[in-house]
Amino acid sequence: MHAVSLLPLISVWGILGIILGVVAVAITVLYFVGRKMQKKQAVAEEQIQNAKQTVSILVIDKKMLKPAESGLPEAALAQIPWYAKRAKMPIVKAKIGPQIMSLMADQKVFEVIPVKKECKVALSGIYIAELKSVRGGKIPDPPKKKTLFQKIFKKDPNAKAAKNGKGTEKAKNK
Repeated sequence: MHAVSLLPLISVWGILGIILGVVAVAITVLYFVGRKMQKKQAVAEEQIQNAKQTVSILVIDKKMLKPAESGLPEAALAQIPWYAKRAKMPIVKAKIGPQIMSLMADQKVFEVIPVKKECKVALSGIYIAELKSVRGGKIPDPPKKKTLFQKIFKKDPNAKAAKNGKGTEKAKNK
């Protein structure tokens, strides 16, 4: 009895055609899903712009937290989509008048909002959409992001000194 092999029946070009077909279907699906999500984001952004109010807050703390750990109200947690429940979100704990609240912030605002300072922000519900001003100074510039090249080749000088047995007191104590 001879076992019939399928290898000669399916050519390399046939396999490549199947792979290209699957990739084309995946790209088409992603295109239409992306357009649908862009429309949803535009509607949400418009709602945020319509509901904005300028409020003075005292920023107590800011952290990247999962929604379940953030201390946000249950109504807000119920509206978070399933795919975002495990992701970390920018959360700002702030005092608004006599009340201390946890607020979600836009990523750009989260990077520049100072801790332990009073700020005027554009607030839409529990979402900080924009930083208007900071009491006692100007709005700080966002921190510069390091490029991949800088991360790889810019080493800590204390680490090299600690290897050699020289360096600062902190490096020696470790």
